Amino acid sequence: MAWNTPGKGSGSPKNTGNPVEDLLNRIKDGFNGRGGSSGSGPLPIIIGLLVVLVLFNCFKLIDERQRGVVLRFGAFDRVMQPGANWKLPWPIETAYVVDATKVEELKDSVSVLTKDENIVEIEFNVQYQISNPRLYLFGFRDSVDANNQQGVETLRHSAESAVREVVGNNTMDKVLFERSQLAIEAQKHLQETLNLYKTGLTVSQFTLPNARPPEEVKQAFDDAISARENKNQLESEAKAYASKTVPEAKGVAARVKAESEGYKASVVAKAQGDAKRFSLLVEQYRKAPEVTRKRLYLETMQDVLSKNQKVVSGRDNNVFYLPLNGTGMPSPENAVTRMPAVQAVIGNDADNKVESSPRREGREGSR
Repeated sequence: MAWNTPGKGSGSPKNTGNPVEDLLNRIKDGFNGRGGSSGSGPLPIIIGLLVVLVLFNCFKLIDERQRGVVLRFGAFDRVMQPGANWKLPWPIETAYVVDATKVEELKDSVSVLTKDENIVEIEFNVQYQISNPRLYLFGFRDSVDANNQQGVETLRHSAESAVREVVGNNTMDKVLFERSQLAIEAQKHLQETLNLYKTGLTVSQFTLPNARPPEEVKQAFDDAISARENKNQLESEAKAYASKTVPEAKGVAARVKAESEGYKASVVAKAQGDAKRFSLLVEQYRKAPEVTRKRLYLETMQDVLSKNQKVVSGRDNNVFYLPLNGTGMPSPENAVTRMPAVQAVIGNDADNKVESSPRREGREGSR
């Protein structure tokens, strides 16, 4: 490297045109005591490094999931929001970054005495997150766990207290089989306790996933649980049967009712028609009794004989068996059959036999 020799004999690096190399040369000369005509030594370089360090210390980048708590001379000043933030250099201001959106989980179990004086081993599951970074850092003080988090022990003790309060006011059957409402009440009590302690934590979910009796009486409670499940199954089957049978019964009842209403209307209409017909016949009978009587007789005989098989008695005691097919005409399968003559017997006396007399001819004999 070429050096320029000023009048006092102290050398200085030649400008090479590379800014990085020139800066390194100046730093080297400053530590070697060749600071140029000023003769100030390494002091300007140290001051420059301090300036750079202060500038980097004043710049704080906060992630979207994080929040920054700034203390000025040890007292709370403000909360940094996500993005680029500026602060005064240490030791004037100090920033603590916390993960405010991460959901943490705490699982544990506790033995609780119920209202009816039974001991239950109940498990609880708490999901929480930081809602107030300032209170989380400085509102209370708790031991830090392995994950460098504080507040876990306080949260555990508060959750146990909430579970004991809720379970202690209810019976064992409700704790074993109806825990959903108990979990809601326990979450409410837990949140009130955390707010009272100024922890800055918010419970997002609280569940009681399992509850079991002590091992000494576990078998008896298993039998009770099995009986309850059988009861629920039978109730479900009964409800399913009822939901199927009741609509069918209602449909049958509606059909029978409709048929009865139709039958009622039919009978009433027929009765009204018969009554009206009888009134008309009475009126015609009063006008011509003989003609009406004969007409009614012929119509009745026609109606009866057209629906039944017929036996017709002929001359010379001959009886003709004349089956008809219901239309007034002989059917091809049933031909007219001539039956033997019969005699009428009066009483039990076999000697008193009267032969049937031949029918009289003419209009008078047909009467």
